[in-house]
Amino acid sequence: MFSSMPGTVVTIVAGQDGALNDAALRRAVEMVRNVCGGCSGTDILDAGKAADITVETVNPAMTAELRRQFFCFASFDIFVQSKDEFRKKRLLVADMDATMIEGETLDELAAHFGLKDQIAPITAKAMRGEIDFAEALRMRVGLLKGMPVSALYETLKAVRFSKGAATLVGTMNRSGAKCVLISGGFDLFTSHVANTLGFYKNIGNRLGIHGDKLTGEVLPPIVDKFTKKKTVEDEARLFGIEPAAVVAIGDGANDIPMLQTAGAGVGYFGKPAVQEATPFQIRHTDLTSVLYMQGYRREEFAA
Repeated sequence: MFSSMPGTVVTIVAGQDGALNDAALRRAVEMVRNVCGGCSGTDILDAGKAADITVETVNPAMTAELRRQFFCFASFDIFVQSKDEFRKKRLLVADMDATMIEGETLDELAAHFGLKDQIAPITAKAMRGEIDFAEALRMRVGLLKGMPVSALYETLKAVRFSKGAATLVGTMNRSGAKCVLISGGFDLFTSHVANTLGFYKNIGNRLGIHGDKLTGEVLPPIVDKFTKKKTVEDEARLFGIEPAAVVAIGDGANDIPMLQTAGAGVGYFGKPAVQEATPFQIRHTDLTSVLYMQGYRREEFAA
């Protein structure tokens, strides 16, 4: 027998503003009714963009069917969860590369040495979980031996934030949540991203430097998937926050343990392993979907 979730909310977010028009919303409500046997109400979070559809109960089979049907509902993301006191999260733990910022900083750093074609495939394999993250990190950084430190700062200048990143962190900060940035990337970048976006804490790996050159080494301890998971646990414990009130976001296989530890682990254009690991997925929208998922209305967003 399936367990059920009383007071369940199905949140729909459109990939394009205006796409969730009256006709699209009616179709979505009809899909929910057909799968769940009813619908107890709708709530517009952002006209033409996002809405909640509330149902009394949803069992796992219904949830799976909803996700299957909405997967075919082009350019919309769907989030199914209990409508309870933990819906609005009190702790955000986010990955950096290809999540809060566009692209992989190590790959872009390698481009300064003409090594991107060698390093990017290793990055891709590590993010898919095909090779050990720590081993892949050492391999890639080893290829950077002798690179001038100035290349780090040139790469830093080119960092581009993912759409919705500033709004997500700003809104959660304003609501009183704690925001932590953690990355298998490097602390020079995590510090910049955290300071710019408003994370209260950042954790990243440290590069070995001698004089004005990289040594090709990563200084221990290495920030890996275990560090990420432990950070979720430690930060929640530090602030007395229930695991159910934590949201984590990431894209790669090394993010999976932290995503599964948080009450809501969100895959952001995740690799296949991430899409298998957690039911919350952003495939068509941007990071503001993490706010809609929590029930925030557009007018509640930080500017």
